[in-house]
Amino acid sequence: MDVVESRSFARAGFLGNPSDGYFGKTLSFAFADFGVQLRLTESARLRFVPGEVDDASFDSPEKLVHDLRLFGYYGGIRMLKAVSKLFFEYCFAHGIDVGKRNFTAEYKINVPRLVGLSGSSAICSAMLKALMAFYGVEIPADYTPTICLNAERNELGIACGFQDRVIQMWNGVVFMDFEKAFVEAHEFGKYERLDPKLMPKLYVAYDPARAEESGKAHKKVKMMFEERKRDVVGAMSEFADIAQRGRDAIVAGRLGELPALVNANFDLRDKIFDVSEENRRMVQVARSAGVSAKFAGSGGAITGTYEDDAQFALLTEKLGAIGCRVLKPRIAESDETPITGESPWRCS
Repeated sequence: MDVVESRSFARAGFLGNPSDGYFGKTLSFAFADFGVQLRLTESARLRFVPGEVDDASFDSPEKLVHDLRLFGYYGGIRMLKAVSKLFFEYCFAHGIDVGKRNFTAEYKINVPRLVGLSGSSAICSAMLKALMAFYGVEIPADYTPTICLNAERNELGIACGFQDRVIQMWNGVVFMDFEKAFVEAHEFGKYERLDPKLMPKLYVAYDPARAEESGKAHKKVKMMFEERKRDVVGAMSEFADIAQRGRDAIVAGRLGELPALVNANFDLRDKIFDVSEENRRMVQVARSAGVSAKFAGSGGAITGTYEDDAQFALLTEKLGAIGCRVLKPRIAESDETPITGESPWRCS
């Protein structure tokens, strides 16, 4: 009986987001402190086993109401199904024989929920990696994130961009250029790996109580962009320029330029979009420790640079006082990197 396991990790958008959905540029890293582990086991029928985010039992009526208001009615199984559908359609369209083999899919996840660290797309990317390994199918690396994006955006109606799926399929540190003509011609962007050793000292912090469905923020942004509002269109170009300048600075070893770019990324977002006071406070408190700070995603988590251990200790103290958890992210350079977060687990 064949068994295949795959992993995908949490990600932080370091520079350029949220321009990835608007023909911009971004620079992101995947980190192994949190992630998804997925297992496919050969079985008589295709079967998807509920995971932690497929809640079907609750401690009380109050808990049910609280969770559904916060997390909605849908969990991870829909992600597994959507990716599987598009994977098989890709195989059928390209004349790839997957035979008659079926599987049972199980996943475990310890990515903090709905704080902008991309747990849902980690489920999608882990599923695609497992399917490719289980059936022995090779899909061009540039195109694999597009399958994950289409599963969420087209199949499930989730407002999202390329960035998360790219970094979770590629791992490490990746600079992404989504120039419009290229994307429309190829259905993917231009992706460049950067050496993680070139990166500055990084931190990631999140507020476990700040869970918020990221699709809402993306929908607002998308509507304004499609209406061609001048300030929003201009902001997307600025975000892209920040990412490009950050990439160039990293490659050239000019790390001293990065804190200002990180701060500029958030300040631009705060100027254009509706940032909640709680999320803004995370950035302000972090900056009061002398570090740079911006959203890692759509809110609930931040990332940035720091200078030394003393500054990191001060950052941890200040953010801890408002209920945030802080870590030094361990960049995930391959799928084999074990998850070592505060809630370690393995598939049963």
